[in-house]
Amino acid sequence: MRRPAEPADRGAGTLPRFTQAERWVHRGTAVLLGLCLITAAILYLEPLAVLVGRRALVVRVHVLAGLGLPVPVLAGWLSAAFRSDLRELNRFHPVDGEWLRSRDRRSGRLAVGKFNAGQKLNAAFIAGAIIVQLGTGVIMQYGRHWPLYLRTGGTFVHDWLAAAVGVVVIGHLYLAFHDPDARRGMRTGRVPVGWARREHRGWAEAVPAGSPTAEAGREG
Repeated sequence: MRRPAEPADRGAGTLPRFTQAERWVHRGTAVLLGLCLITAAILYLEPLAVLVGRRALVVRVHVLAGLGLPVPVLAGWLSAAFRSDLRELNRFHPVDGEWLRSRDRRSGRLAVGKFNAGQKLNAAFIAGAIIVQLGTGVIMQYGRHWPLYLRTGGTFVHDWLAAAVGVVVIGHLYLAFHDPDARRGMRTGRVPVGWARREHRGWAEAVPAGSPTAEAGREG
C-alpha cells in the first residue's frame, strides 16, 4: 500500500495553509461585515441608538460598508490560491456528508480536505447573504420611488437576514475562539502539523514538501 505524501515542513512542525492574499480577503470581509452588523445594531436597537446618536453618520457608514462588502472577494480573484480555495469551498465530497453525521468528526479519523463541511456551509451562507443584503440594501437606500411591495419585501428580507447573519457570525467567532491553531492559520498563514492531521487529514497528507502550495505559504 502506497504511503501518503509527507506533510511539508515536518521539522518545523507547521504547514502552509493560507497565503497573504487569502488572509487579507478574510480580514477585509470581516471588517466590512463587522461594520455592517455593528451599525445595524445601532440603527435598530433603541438603547444603542440613543447612546451613539449621529444617526445620519451611522447610516452612511452602514451603506458604505455594505456596498464595499464584495470588494475584498473581487480583489481576491487576482490570487490563484484564493480561486483554488473557492473551488474547494464550492464542492461537497462524500467525506463531507460523513463529517456532518459523525460524532467524532474531529478525531482525525476522516480524511477531511482543506475545508470541512461546516466551513463550506458557512462560506456558502455568508456569500449568499452578502449578495441578498446588497440587493435589498440598494432597494432600501435608493428605491424610494420603486413599488411599495418591493420596498416592503426588501426591508423584511434585509432585516431578518441580518439577524441570521449576526447569529452565524457569533457562532463562527465562538468556534474560532476555542481553536487557537485555526486562528493562527488565519493570522500567520501556517498551522501545526498535528492540528492539520487531526482536523483536515486529507489536506495535510496531500501537501508534499517543496510543493507550490508550500512555496506560496512561505511567501505569504
